[in-house]
Amino acid sequence: MGETLLSVRGLVTEFPTAKGPARAVDHVSFDLQRGEILGLVGESGSGKSVTGFSIMGLVEPPGRVTAGNVFFNGQDLLTRPKEAMRQLRGNRIAMIFQDPMMTLNPVLRIDTQMIETLQAHSDISRDAARARSREVLAKVGIPSPDERLLCYPHQLSGGMRQRVAIAIALLLDPDLIIADEPTTALDVTIQAQILFEVQNLCRVTGTALIWISHDLGVVGGLADRIAVMYAGRIVELGPTDATLAAPLHRYTEGLLHSLPGRNRRGERLRQISGMTPALIDLPKGCAFAPRCAQADGACDARPPLLDFPGQRQAACFHPVALEAL
Repeated sequence: MGETLLSVRGLVTEFPTAKGPARAVDHVSFDLQRGEILGLVGESGSGKSVTGFSIMGLVEPPGRVTAGNVFFNGQDLLTRPKEAMRQLRGNRIAMIFQDPMMTLNPVLRIDTQMIETLQAHSDISRDAARARSREVLAKVGIPSPDERLLCYPHQLSGGMRQRVAIAIALLLDPDLIIADEPTTALDVTIQAQILFEVQNLCRVTGTALIWISHDLGVVGGLADRIAVMYAGRIVELGPTDATLAAPLHRYTEGLLHSLPGRNRRGERLRQISGMTPALIDLPKGCAFAPRCAQADGACDARPPLLDFPGQRQAACFHPVALEAL
């Protein structure tokens, strides 16, 4: 760590609607170092997945990136030709989707898909590619990998297909992996094995990882830093341990209080009041203000990401743990 691999600056992604553009990603900025794991967390609809798709250049029309830069190894991905991006995806940048069938071709055997992926991006023999495929399948907990290589996707369970999709992302030891809730459908034993493998990959090879999730428990045990998103914006960013122990933003605090482990036995969960606002009708100023008990007149202005001690940032005029810092 120490060398910046990915630098996202002012990223904006919009989807046109009858009532005007819905801004799913709203001026998002962050840096990612080599070997670093960043957890991107928030409720459904907060913009986590669209941020990942925007970085990869995979936003489907009519949605489009309307502003910002995504620098990868110093080159802006948003200005690269489509063919150059295709060569980069799957090779130096890989994405693991929540739905494995977004990765897997239903009419091709697993071995065909894995071997062709390797041969498309590297000078490798078919036998060596098969051996590498078998090795990676075993790493993600797939039993009898030789047999599974001969299967079609429909012959595997949902959890097995997801593990194959994860294995394909790991094949070429990419510089960056963007993982969009890839372990949601897996049992806890396999989930732990995969988390161990990706964490080990980052430490050994210097691969950087963006782990998109709503599960703070998983992110807390995996990520070096956490970025919390709300209504398309990053509202808190900082080291994982410090953020989970003493959150700054009231939204982060609400997410943590919603976890069963944070409440005494028999107590009701302290859920966040209200609903996530519609992206085409966001409140003026702080988007979280209508759900925040501490909101006042200052929150009518949009809070910037302010710097706090300990390499932390929060977009809040009334931070929770300010007095403890």
